[in-house]
Order: sequence, then C-alpha cells, then structure tokens
Amino acid sequence: MKYIKIILSSLLVVFSSLSFAEVAVIVNAANADALDKEEVGKIFLGKVKKFPSGNSIIPINLSSGDAIRDGFDETVLEKSPKQVKSYWSKLVFTGKGTPPQEVGSAADMLQLVSSNPDAIGYIPADQVNDTVKVLFTY
Repeated sequence: MKYIKIILSSLLVVFSSLSFAEVAVIVNAANADALDKEEVGKIFLGKVKKFPSGNSIIPINLSSGDAIRDGFDETVLEKSPKQVKSYWSKLVFTGKGTPPQEVGSAADMLQLVSSNPDAIGYIPADQVNDTVKVLFTY
C-alpha cells in the first residue's frame, strides 16, 4: 500500500507539471513595445489594433482545439474556447471584425512572429529563442 501511494504521488506531480507548462506571449525581437495581459487580451479580441508605438498589430492564434490555444483563451482572454468562437462568429456575421490568423503549430508561430515585426503570438516558454521577445508568461 505504501508503494502505491508513492507511485500515485509521483504520477500526480508529473501530470500536474505537464498540464501547467509555462506559455510565453511573444513579439518580434525588434519590437520595443511592452504590453500586459489585459492589453494582449484586447488585441486578440480585436479591440486594439495598434501597438503603443503606432505600428499595426497582427495577432496570430494557434489552431482551434489546440491545448495551448485553449489555455490562452481561458487565461489571457478570460473566456472559454466556445465563448471566443461565439464572440468572433458574431463579429464576422455583423462585418465588425476578423478573427486572428491561425497557424498549425508552435514552430509555425515562432517562425511567423520572428519574421514579422508587427506579429504577436504565444508558444510554450521552452521554445522561445532570441528571434522573439517575451512580453510575459503564464
């Protein structure tokens, strides 16, 4: 019985760390702007379209259904993935907005943000390199 408790405790620690992998919100390394969670949320909901410096913003999302995207929606946008989809459906239907571009992987996100000074996105923090700047992690 003692060994079962030890094994279960170990598994709990492993799975907890997997589900709470840190995510970094990133911009191009040349971008000098600083943004907080609330500002980034407004960007990804189409409420803010320019960086504080005046440059246009190109928000990039991971594909719908991606676990990192779901976490971003819940943590940064403070909405469930279903609520975000409904929000954008309403804006698109009324002609008042276009949802962020989507990419299929964190590697694609990193490549796109690192090659475009106006892009903003998010990737697992352990995939960050010197081609991007981290605004914050969660």
